Amino acid sequence: MSDTGSYYGKPIINPPVWAERDIAGYLFTGGLAGASSLLGAGADVSDRPALARAARLTATGAILVSLGALIHDLGRPERFLNMLRVVKPTSPMSMGVWLLAGYAPLTVVATASDVFARAPRTGRAAGVAAGLMGAGVSTYTAALIADTAVPAWHDGHRELPYVFAGSAASAAAGAGLLAAPVAQSAPAARLAVLGAVAELAAEHAMERRLGMVAGALRGGSAGRRLKAAKALTAVGAVGAATIARRGRAGAALSGAALLTGSALTRFGLFEGGMASARDPRYTVEPQRARRAAGT
Repeated sequence: MSDTGSYYGKPIINPPVWAERDIAGYLFTGGLAGASSLLGAGADVSDRPALARAARLTATGAILVSLGALIHDLGRPERFLNMLRVVKPTSPMSMGVWLLAGYAPLTVVATASDVFARAPRTGRAAGVAAGLMGAGVSTYTAALIADTAVPAWHDGHRELPYVFAGSAASAAAGAGLLAAPVAQSAPAARLAVLGAVAELAAEHAMERRLGMVAGALRGGSAGRRLKAAKALTAVGAVGAATIARRGRAGAALSGAALLTGSALTRFGLFEGGMASARDPRYTVEPQRARRAAGT
């Protein structure tokens, strides 16, 4: 028995057999899609048609990529359909699949109606419904990964939904700043600031509460990604509040920083979780601390 509490320092739990490109990409694009639908619905109601169209196109493209990544990781497309045979409220995966099954068609209908100028009432209703469901699409993946034995994800279950919500909002705002004219991008700029503040505050709170397990998020590839993500998110938010309002170049730079920062957040959290599963210290030491504290 090694000093880590496991034989020969071997992992105590098995890391998920998830491909990083598929699942981290699924986490990012799903969040981008959900928050973009919400931004698109708001832009439609506030009479900003160019921003609404850009957000809807982003949502449609992102959710199709997200579904493709999920199905690719499952190995066979019929496995996704098989999950629709059961409704299990206690399973984040089951609820998530049903959420995606309802959300994706609504998003496609709203986008098609806008692009082809057909059935505007139906398109607007679909866009509002997709926007309402988008909040769940943006955050349910946090519950999905927290509902595992992976220390960095499971122990961060309280803050992860807020991290994901803020990250999704930042990504959607970044896409809006990149694609919409400056004259209509004010809601995206405001969303960028709110999303960045929420993401960075929740991530800081999560790392503090994780204690020593946060080491998995601070070292190696995960640490480098998350440090870059925080810097880009902060820079993008400041840019959205200042230079994005002055011209196209400033909006594009701020949007690109926010999008890249959000993607790095998801990929960094994915790698940090995998690292915490591979190292037995992150399983054993928190258990010892809780036992010593009598909790």
